[in-house]
Amino acid sequence: MGVMLLLAAAFQEDTNPGRGGAGLIGALFGGAFFLVWLAVIVLIFVSLWKIFEKAGKPGWAGIVPIYNAIVLLEIVGRPIWWFVLLLVPCVGIVVGIILCIDLAKSFGKDAGYGIGLALLGFIFFPMLAFGDARYVGPAAGTPARV
Repeated sequence: MGVMLLLAAAFQEDTNPGRGGAGLIGALFGGAFFLVWLAVIVLIFVSLWKIFEKAGKPGWAGIVPIYNAIVLLEIVGRPIWWFVLLLVPCVGIVVGIILCIDLAKSFGKDAGYGIGLALLGFIFFPMLAFGDARYVGPAAGTPARV
């Protein structure tokens, strides 16, 4: 579908002959940004799959919306009711950062690494997934019950 939209944008009728191919250039840049975005999304999904497997959970759980947050809470040792906090505006951002720090600590990393997971996830999640980090258990205490 994205390719069809790219071709449609590239070959649209030029109603202003002075522009000189701006539609084609815009379509090429849009297509390039789409491909980069798609590659980052696939990289994050593959990384989550591997992280969940390292923690002894099914890898597919990392790509299922809502369920992945519940399993992540279990991995880091936070109670399931924290999922509600993730849905609250502004509070969800803070809780997400705390969960990233807990995830880093659950794999033997420090809080700085957790901040990296929160702010530059497309770099730090693959490093955690494909690096030598081992799951050492829930950093926040007892695992949540599912």
